[in-house]
Amino acid sequence: MQFVDELIADVDKALRVINGVVFESRPNPGRGLPDGVMSEAEKRHAAGLMRVNNVGEVCAQALYDAQGRFAQTPEIKKAFAHAGIEEEDHLAWTAERLRELGSHTSLLNPLWYGGAYVLGSIAARLGDARNLGFVSETERQVEHHLLGHLDKLPAQDNRSRAIVDQMRIDEIEHGQAARDLGAAEMPAPVKGLMKAMAKVMTTVAYRI
Repeated sequence: MQFVDELIADVDKALRVINGVVFESRPNPGRGLPDGVMSEAEKRHAAGLMRVNNVGEVCAQALYDAQGRFAQTPEIKKAFAHAGIEEEDHLAWTAERLRELGSHTSLLNPLWYGGAYVLGSIAARLGDARNLGFVSETERQVEHHLLGHLDKLPAQDNRSRAIVDQMRIDEIEHGQAARDLGAAEMPAPVKGLMKAMAKVMTTVAYRI
């Protein structure tokens, strides 16, 4: 019976995330900030970048749900649950900004979510140290990616920039929390594979 309950909860969460039915626990840091005038090309570019960030948060929901579900200790499960709440904030904020920019979330969200859930499940089955190591490396790469977006976003896009900067701060904290809990260092080939997969995702999500 517990398995059925967990399955129903997982399916419900997946449907909510894929369809954008998410909730913020903290106010959107970009809400209410004045935006400078942007050309249509700049708006499209900002929307592409924020769509990439939104997809990253769809993946984060799937990863953290799977990693928390199959983690081996209550402490690790709690850490994933806490991080997942903050990642849901990011998901809500980026979706709101996409609407403001007159754009949409990725049409491939079901694919992104499903693939990330599988990866999270595999990471969790390798034990808590490697599970946390996957988080640490993921957040390190995400931090680098968000710094790049701060350089690429139009200077006058104050709302997007505020969201991305708060996301960056949160991702640093999530990575450090994983290391504090005993994250193992990921092998170089795994880091390279993760980077390559992220490159494919960001390239596709920018457009679709």
